[in-house]
Amino acid sequence: MDVYFFSEQSHYPAWGKFDGMLRGDIPNEHGDPMVSSKLLNGYLDMYQLADQCGMNVMVNEHHIASTCMNNSITLTLSVLARITKNARLLGLGSIITNRPDPIRVAEEYSIVDSISGGRLDMGLVKGAGWELYASNANPVGGMDRFWEAHDLIIAAMTRREPFSWEGEHFDYRCINLWPRPVQQDHPPIWFTGNSPGSAKLTAPKGYVNAAFLTGPAAKGTFDAYRETYQDTFGKPAHADRLAYLAMIACSRDKDQTERNVNAAFAYLASVARMRPAHVTPPGYAHYQAITQMMQTPPGAGPGGMGGGATNADDLAKAGILFWGEPERVYDQICAFNELVGGFGHLLNMGQNAHQPYEDVRDSLELFGEFVLPELAKIDGSPAAASKESVTA
Repeated sequence: MDVYFFSEQSHYPAWGKFDGMLRGDIPNEHGDPMVSSKLLNGYLDMYQLADQCGMNVMVNEHHIASTCMNNSITLTLSVLARITKNARLLGLGSIITNRPDPIRVAEEYSIVDSISGGRLDMGLVKGAGWELYASNANPVGGMDRFWEAHDLIIAAMTRREPFSWEGEHFDYRCINLWPRPVQQDHPPIWFTGNSPGSAKLTAPKGYVNAAFLTGPAAKGTFDAYRETYQDTFGKPAHADRLAYLAMIACSRDKDQTERNVNAAFAYLASVARMRPAHVTPPGYAHYQAITQMMQTPPGAGPGGMGGGATNADDLAKAGILFWGEPERVYDQICAFNELVGGFGHLLNMGQNAHQPYEDVRDSLELFGEFVLPELAKIDGSPAAASKESVTA
């Protein structure tokens, strides 16, 4: 099992200046540009430290939101490609459902792969519901646009002669990608998939399916992927086809543990500050994802993110936050890995809300020294999880 460090790169100082929704509604006058500058550079420092601690890094992208200032995955990845040395660079992901120019996405990802020397993992996603209102895109039929954009990006990276494209959604007179990505035919592709329906679309292509903060429901998603992959390819899916994102915070003492847990709950509270109509616009989400969300107990966010947890122990059992001293964190990860049937990539949401650099630094260093080496021994199957003690 490998690990990718991740932060949403929020502008959390603005959250207390506004009583409404933190995505779409919050005026950008509440975001001091100099504070943004300091925060963004601090997040880059965290990513650089994660690389030094032996982890890969993951970057996401959102728009019109104070909860995620990173509005261009490839801009951030291009910086990380230059300042990191060994980490795989995962962009999860570029929003191609409502982006008008897929060829630009292919060009930008190719630049990142070239600068990094072939360390890019390329994530293609449909984006969050609230972003449709900023793009004027129609949620109905969005996945048709998504798949055409996907096909166009792959064609641009793999074809060796100039070509034209006349599709339902995109038309290009001449496509001729320079530079080509270092990884041929193209960098590895990741999708986000939080429901069995989504996993069944990802598995036939053999792409990595990543579930985000879904807790035990990830088992249904992963099982659907494994079953569909087996039916498609006639062999079991390796664990490296599956990924799971959770908040993770290692700590040195009780006070630091309390700060880390409080930051995790602050993040979950921020998720709840979103208009319900923006979560799943009609026609946007797979019906199974909507059903799953409606059946989840009320929690700290839309659809019950957090599973109704009111304390840190509940969050750990729900697979939302793995916290505490390194041995405890390792045991929690192993228990969840067994619960969902095994996965090969752990996405470590290691900075949340107001969590300061110092606490993130300690968490990364502890995790890198004591937890990461033990996780590397796990091939993703529950039986392979070592139960040896991890002691700081």
